[in-house]
Amino acid sequence: MTETVPAPRYTTYVPLEDLAPAPGNPKKHEIERIIESICTHGFVDQPIADERTGTILGGHGRREALIEMQARGERLPDGLLLDNDGGWLVPVQRGWASRSDAEAKALNIKLNKIGADGGWQPRSLAAYLEDIVTADAELFDSLAIPGDELESLLRQVDPETLPGAVNEGQAPVLTLPDDSSHGLGGDDLLSPDDEGRPRLTTCPACGHAFTPGR
Repeated sequence: MTETVPAPRYTTYVPLEDLAPAPGNPKKHEIERIIESICTHGFVDQPIADERTGTILGGHGRREALIEMQARGERLPDGLLLDNDGGWLVPVQRGWASRSDAEAKALNIKLNKIGADGGWQPRSLAAYLEDIVTADAELFDSLAIPGDELESLLRQVDPETLPGAVNEGQAPVLTLPDDSSHGLGGDDLLSPDDEGRPRLTTCPACGHAFTPGR
């Protein structure tokens, strides 16, 4: 019989006031957007504790958002618990300990930076956005994607390759290369006069077809 080894990471509920931030945490946060996300989706991303220092590494913005929500008298978010005195209990990932202050600071930066550095698969993201705006315009608005960022994305995606796309009744004639072989800003993206006609782009927010740059 195989012996089961306990997992070194576990979740425990900690009083909100006991979540100690890392000294000098360098990450900025858009607290109102975090609050909106928690109100809409519940508390779904646990802070990460450092057992050596007794502080949290990931989750500073969520901690600030919860403190502000509690101060405003907001209802208990889904995913949290109440203690016997009505205080908020936050799920925290425990079990990891840094070996030095330098390692703790390095992981703090990595937790905030690596995910953002990965970027997006343009066609997959455009398809997601189209699905979201079609199903729930308020959810789309809550993404708060800047207009120039959205325009940059749309310039890289042939609308005829998106699910359910229609270009004035014409059959699809263009094929976007696989996302895996062409990243954002790649040199092999379709040019405006491929196939002898301007490429049209469809805005996920309104469905309007337009030629980029005109």
